[in-house]
Amino acid sequence: MAGGWSEDGAVHKQIDATVDDAVARARENLGHGESAEFCDECGEPIPEARRAALAGVRYCVNCQSKIDKKQAATSGYNRRGSKDSQLR
Repeated sequence: MAGGWSEDGAVHKQIDATVDDAVARARENLGHGESAEFCDECGEPIPEARRAALAGVRYCVNCQSKIDKKQAATSGYNRRGSKDSQLR
């Protein structure tokens, strides 16, 4: 059922696009490759236990938590979204 100027299935397309974006973002954040010995952000050594636990780790715990907080603050915005989602 179309509402107003939108086409049939527009809401489902928006939801699917949002989920696809979230999945793509999560895949980008998955570790792969060899872990760094020193943090790419601050240069501090990354503990061996962290490097062994996470494949491809690039940041120390402190820098990674800052990055995660920054990403969490911006991840809820739907670039393809309707006015309703942008006005929240």
